[in-house]
Amino acid sequence: AEVGEPAAGEGGGELLVRELDLASLRSVRAFCHRVLQEEPRLDVLINNAGIFQCPYMKTEDGFEMQFGVNHLGHFLLTNLLLGLLKNSAPSRIVVVSSKLYKYGEINFEDLNSEISYNKSFCYSRSKLANILFARELARRLEGTGVTVNSLHPGIVRTNLGRHVNIPLLAKPLFNLVSWAFFKTPLEGAQTSIYLASSPDVEGVSGKYFGDCKEEELLPKAMDDLVARKLWDISEVMVGLLK
Repeated sequence: AEVGEPAAGEGGGELLVRELDLASLRSVRAFCHRVLQEEPRLDVLINNAGIFQCPYMKTEDGFEMQFGVNHLGHFLLTNLLLGLLKNSAPSRIVVVSSKLYKYGEINFEDLNSEISYNKSFCYSRSKLANILFARELARRLEGTGVTVNSLHPGIVRTNLGRHVNIPLLAKPLFNLVSWAFFKTPLEGAQTSIYLASSPDVEGVSGKYFGDCKEEELLPKAMDDLVARKLWDISEVMVGLLK
C-alpha cells in the first residue's frame, strides 16, 4: 500500500517478498539463485538481519547461531550477489553492525564457540566481524564502482532483544525507558537509508557511520591482517573455497 500504484505518467514502485533464512546456507544459495534469475540489476544491498544474545544454538550448517547468522549468512549472500552488483555499478553495499563491536574479539581458535560461549561476547564478535568484512570487501572492490560501508543504528525498539530476560517486576520500567530513549524503527533505519541513497556518500567506501555521520573505529576494527584472515576462513566455512 505504501509503495502505491503507478500514477499517470509516473512509474510506481514494486515490492517483492522473497524467503531468506540466514541460518541456512542452502536457503541463502536458493535466494541468490532466484534473484540472479529474476533481477537484471541490483543497485543496493543492505545487510540488516541479525540475532541478539540468544542461548547457545547452532545453525542448520552447525555454526554458532549469532556468528552464523550475523556474519557468515551475510558473507555468503553478499559474495553470491557481487557479480550482479558489479554489473549494476555504481552500486552500494550497506552493512549494519553495532557499537557493541567494541566488546568483541575475533578468536580464531574458537570461532564456533565450542570451547566457551558467552552470548553477549558472541554478539559483539559477530558485529566486529561485520565491520572487518565490510573493510576487506571495500578493499577488494576498489575501482569497481561498488562501495561498501558499515554503520551502527543505535538502540532501536524492535524485537531484537527477545532473548534477553528482563525480570517481571522490572518490565514496566524497561518499557518506559525504551519508549523514552530508544529509537523507533524508522529512526533506526535513517543511517542505512542515508548510506543506501544519499549523494553525499557517493564514492565513499570502507567507512563506518552513526547518525548519518562518519565515526572513528577502534584499532581492532581496522586491523587489515585480521580482516583478511577472517575473510579467508569465512570463504572455507560457507563453502566458497574447498
